[in-house]
Amino acid sequence: MKKQFDQLDHQIIQALHKDARLSASQIARDLNANERTIRKRIDRLVRLGAVRLTAIIDPEVFGYLTAVDIFLEVDADKEEEVIKNFKTISDISYIALGEGTKDLSIECRFKTNEDLREFIRKKIPTIEGVQIRGYSLVPRIIRNIDEWMPRDSDFRIERDEEDDY
Repeated sequence: MKKQFDQLDHQIIQALHKDARLSASQIARDLNANERTIRKRIDRLVRLGAVRLTAIIDPEVFGYLTAVDIFLEVDADKEEEVIKNFKTISDISYIALGEGTKDLSIECRFKTNEDLREFIRKKIPTIEGVQIRGYSLVPRIIRNIDEWMPRDSDFRIERDEEDDY
């Protein structure tokens, strides 16, 4: 079911995207809107899963300067076990499945190239049902998921200012 979002939702999301610490009262002042409406809208956006209010960690600040995308082939009967295992490995920052294939993509962060080498040459080969298909060092991330925003056209439905969403 497609969720309906309007321009006020868009403005709230943009404000929170710039500074997630903004209070509903500050957003209301900035948007010249009713504070109660803004609070309800934020609650609705969170409840619908449109936004997650969370801290984004910068790996480089913690010394994780080496990023790598690793492309794996996983035996279908081991897929669930492998994913469960990967979720426990702090070096892995992203896990994605390819639909209809045996492909699994992971992004990892390491403090040193030696840590990366150990992971690729010693850790992954010990995981049953997993083969490395390739990997790519990522010297610079141009745009990260925390920078993504929906298109303006996704916010075209107009709502009454006092809606209880």
